[in-house]
Amino acid sequence: MPPPKKTAPASQVHAILGTDDARVKEMAMKTVQRLTPPGADEFANEIVEGNADNAEHAGQICSNVIMALQTMPFFGGAKIVWLKGANFLGDNQTGKSQAAVQGFENILDVIEAGLGPDVSFVLSANSIDKRRTAYKRLGKLAAIEVFDKPDTSKAGWEGAVMAHASQKARELGLTFESGALDLLVQMAGDDTRQLENEIVKIDLYLGERRRCGINTVRGLVSLSRSGVIWEIGNAIGARDLQRALELLGVLLYQGQNAIGILLGAIVPRVRSLLIVKELATKYKVNKSNYSGFTSSLEALPSSATSHLPRKKDGSGFNAYPLFLALNEAGRFTLEELHAALVACLDANVKLVTTQLDNKVVLERLLVGLLTPRVKR
Repeated sequence: MPPPKKTAPASQVHAILGTDDARVKEMAMKTVQRLTPPGADEFANEIVEGNADNAEHAGQICSNVIMALQTMPFFGGAKIVWLKGANFLGDNQTGKSQAAVQGFENILDVIEAGLGPDVSFVLSANSIDKRRTAYKRLGKLAAIEVFDKPDTSKAGWEGAVMAHASQKARELGLTFESGALDLLVQMAGDDTRQLENEIVKIDLYLGERRRCGINTVRGLVSLSRSGVIWEIGNAIGARDLQRALELLGVLLYQGQNAIGILLGAIVPRVRSLLIVKELATKYKVNKSNYSGFTSSLEALPSSATSHLPRKKDGSGFNAYPLFLALNEAGRFTLEELHAALVACLDANVKLVTTQLDNKVVLERLLVGLLTPRVKR
């Protein structure tokens, strides 16, 4: 009988994956630091940079990882091998190459054969093809953590970002006035690195003060790509056609997807305007402040609020976008907003089914939405 195959326990193998580059790097670094024993010589660890220029380079990187895994530390003790920022595991030209595919399979072969008792392997990568056998093998060998950016085109994306922002704020001893943290998340969007940088900027600005208000966020926070998308919504709410067209041009010039702009910026604001316009027409809602507005929503009958967007954890209404739209809705009639939603659907169909220029489709939509109608 052949000897049973030794497999490295999951405590020796860690994979930190995901499209959120900042969090992947942060968590991988923390994992390496946690695995390194106190007082251990940092030079005993080996970091193999995983940014491959081509297929041949990817194969060489894999060979370097294998050599590092099979080489014991010179002075004994624990050793961590970190394949850092591997860019050849996803569904791209380099990742599909035989050198990359076989190279990573060879790494897994070494791990399955058994690592030294004091050797650990850490992998960090922004993309990995989950359809491949290698990913399934990795899942059996490693403790996997995934940190993906939220999809800002889907309702409720703010929940995960809000939780991360709240944690960072707590670490710094910061609190936010009602609506201020919501505003920060909307402006920073899905860019975790910028979000953290903005919170640190607010922390330095406030000094001994520990509470941040909405005006501070507006004055200090820079707009990310997602923030620009959100700013288009503000231009729509302000019925500022020129500003909306300028921001649209910026996003299209940056190569942003037209469907993403429509579904991530235009449709959500039109929907929010329509919702609050109907609520304000039928019911009394508090317009003076955010906390009063949320309280008035909670007091409404369920028949009036069943269609309202809710937070991802179901703890309450996702009310801040609605609150922003509350005063803006006065610039539109209910009929205009119903027509605007229909126009968004028509634009969606045109973007998907016709060969019309995407920029022309979206520009025509904005012109139709924001041009004041002449009363006869």
